[in-house]
Amino acid sequence: MSISVGLIGLGTIGMGVAKIFTRDNEILFAHLGEKLQLKKIADINLENAKHLNLPSEILTQNAEDILNDPEIQIVIELIGGYEPAKSFLLKAIAEGKHIVTANKALLAQHGEEIFQAAADKEVDIGFEASVGGGIPIIRALKEGLAANSLKSIYGIINGTANYILTEMEKKKSPFEQVLQQAQAHGFAEADPTYDIKGIDTAHKLAILISLAFGTRITLEQIYTEGIDRISPLDLQFSRELGYKIKLLALAKDVNDEIEARVHPTMISKDYLLATVDGAYNAIYVIGNRVGSTMFYGMGAGEEPTASAVVSDVIDIARNIQKNITRRITPTSFCRQKEKKIKDINQIVSSYYLRFSALDKPSVLSNISGILGEHNISLASVIQKGRQIGGSVPIVMMTHEALEQDIKHALDKINTLSFVTEKPHLIRVAELD
Repeated sequence: MSISVGLIGLGTIGMGVAKIFTRDNEILFAHLGEKLQLKKIADINLENAKHLNLPSEILTQNAEDILNDPEIQIVIELIGGYEPAKSFLLKAIAEGKHIVTANKALLAQHGEEIFQAAADKEVDIGFEASVGGGIPIIRALKEGLAANSLKSIYGIINGTANYILTEMEKKKSPFEQVLQQAQAHGFAEADPTYDIKGIDTAHKLAILISLAFGTRITLEQIYTEGIDRISPLDLQFSRELGYKIKLLALAKDVNDEIEARVHPTMISKDYLLATVDGAYNAIYVIGNRVGSTMFYGMGAGEEPTASAVVSDVIDIARNIQKNITRRITPTSFCRQKEKKIKDINQIVSSYYLRFSALDKPSVLSNISGILGEHNISLASVIQKGRQIGGSVPIVMMTHEALEQDIKHALDKINTLSFVTEKPHLIRVAELD
């Protein structure tokens, strides 16, 4: 007896999945006690199949050959994007098939519809690979931490952005130069917009919030800011001040109000999360019973992500063996609760502020005076070098302040005649 699986999409991750099925079948059999059969693979372009020595009879360019096959019980979708991925998943569900996907963009945007369709047909859906590559964070939130009321999540969950920031700090090189190097070495896509602008991170954070806090959130409700304005100067000052800059996904549940944001963030170099460099990912989760936990590993790549995909297939196959479905609801909450999403202007944080101003008397007093008028107190000030008649960087670290007050103060400071560049801010996070 065997359980039949269909794979739609033979790109990088699809190749990894096919390799596991064809080369690690003994491990899969040991876990299940019966065979997992990769019965059919569908992709418009089957060039990659040549590298796997797959039998031609399991290959097709038509996904319908998988969706309409009554013997296939589990469908894996790895083509990405919204369409035709969404239509394929909904068709598979309508045919009573269980589904596995790594498609974080689709789940963040249309997850509610897909989860409801799966509930109506009483089929399972696995999406471990949608966040953190090979890191088992989805299963940890749904099962391992289920006894907790989760308080907050802090995640470095985009390897491209983390790699770029790491290389900028090491080489003291500007953003554009490091981005080009990352593209040349395959660490960044030809179009890196989703990665460097924080959009990919926001997709993943939306999924984590639904799992951690039992509430639905839209992408529009997540404040999102990328890393393209970070300069080597910011990284240098950050290091001198005892911090590291990371593109951080932050989510907090305070009295049933959710704080959800993605932006460059300064965190103390003493935090374990600050040591996560290169293309690695990490998710730091705080629960009311378990305390602080951190999940670390490769956040992308063929083998780590394929590992997560196949783990979902094994989990669903075990349910099929026991003739059960939906032992755990997709978001782990049987009853979701509508919670208010906090406006970014109402958050309270400490801030790193960098100004570029002419080297003239009274510059510091003018800037600090405006900050004081807006209820912002300073923790420290750095002004390096002198350049009479030219611009110099001024860095100020604030105590906790209201975001709205910070923005109003910066708008006013930006109008001063001696300020030569738009003021730059980076939020500071305490991991609590």
